[in-house]
Amino acid sequence: MTTAPEATDYPVLWPVPTRWADNDHYGHVNNVAYYSFFDTAVNGWLMSATGTDIRELDAVGVVAETSCRFLAQLSFPDELRVGIAVEKLGTSSIVYSLAVFRVHQDELVAAATGRFVHVYVDSATRRPVPIPPSIRAVVEPLTA
Repeated sequence: MTTAPEATDYPVLWPVPTRWADNDHYGHVNNVAYYSFFDTAVNGWLMSATGTDIRELDAVGVVAETSCRFLAQLSFPDELRVGIAVEKLGTSSIVYSLAVFRVHQDELVAAATGRFVHVYVDSATRRPVPIPPSIRAVVEPLTA
């Protein structure tokens, strides 16, 4: 992506707060916190959208790949929205397209973009299995 994303590019905008501990010695949110924002937004949204504690399903989504491209600095106490869209929906995996936006007055300003891959595995054996129907039902409408 050569230009900053727009909030309208994402069907879900999930609120994620910055925390005091997210700031590093340089006074901005450390790069590792962005991965936490992604994980928190995707899993929080999945739990809300399905009405299920996803940790209790027979299959769980484990992160197989993640990446982040930084666009602008964030700092505590910035308010954030994480944009969630689905790039690809497979049999046992979901590729999410994500963006972190800072709430600034009445605008959402892009601070980062990311990619996040969940592979669904059996809770006991950790072998790949099909995406649970309750997850697939809420994710399908987010496909581009």
